[in-house]
Amino acid sequence: MTENIKKIALVASETDVAQEAAADLRKRYDFAAVDEADVIVALGGDGFILHLIHDIMPHKASIFGMNRGTVGFLLNMFREDDLIARINSSTAITLHPLRMTAQTEGGEQTQALAINEVSLLRQTRQTAKIRILVDGKVRMEELVCDGILLSTPAGSTAYNLSAHGPIIPMKAEIMAMTPISAFRPRRWKGALLPQNSKVTFEIIDPAKRPVSAVADIREVRNITGVSIEQDKSIKINLLFDSHHTLEERILNEQFVD
Repeated sequence: MTENIKKIALVASETDVAQEAAADLRKRYDFAAVDEADVIVALGGDGFILHLIHDIMPHKASIFGMNRGTVGFLLNMFREDDLIARINSSTAITLHPLRMTAQTEGGEQTQALAINEVSLLRQTRQTAKIRILVDGKVRMEELVCDGILLSTPAGSTAYNLSAHGPIIPMKAEIMAMTPISAFRPRRWKGALLPQNSKVTFEIIDPAKRPVSAVADIREVRNITGVSIEQDKSIKINLLFDSHHTLEERILNEQFVD
């Protein structure tokens, strides 16, 4: 960071290990209220960080997470010592979320934001049939599948990777479109798209083959179509120890067996 921070807030997940860590930190440092903070120190796991980001958007505070969960991909190592110095010397990664606009069979329209990915999933035993448009042009007339997702670089090591999608470096400015158990065309592995693309998924025969859409933590069921594009007006700053940035972690993931 280029400037020393002024006010720090502390939040923690409800797990015992996170609450104990928060109690120890409060003995050593003075913390401000979340709505007054320049930086929010967050204790928990990746799921907790995602929920926190959605809860505070579009808060201008940066987030310095410390892992008191399981994987902790979006967090730094927990350490009580030198917290202020670590934050002041940290490296910021700015994320812009995807904005999903979903239409339902009932005619309702729902918007939601995604830091990791927007995923479409079949709701019944029958496969979904989905038409894919990019910037208004039909790129695939019919994909028969269990689902499909559109992932940001930050989310490319999450559900996208489990669905055999590519890992995307943070500075690549592209998104991954990855099918989930594609049946036809069976060998289609997905696509890489510029981050400024507008993607539309149209559901074919939604009454017979219902599909839900999920933007990170928000689910909309029985959709007829979804449009997705990056929202550059919203910025989320995550802070990482300078020797172990998110960019470095994503790069490392490409060389892990």
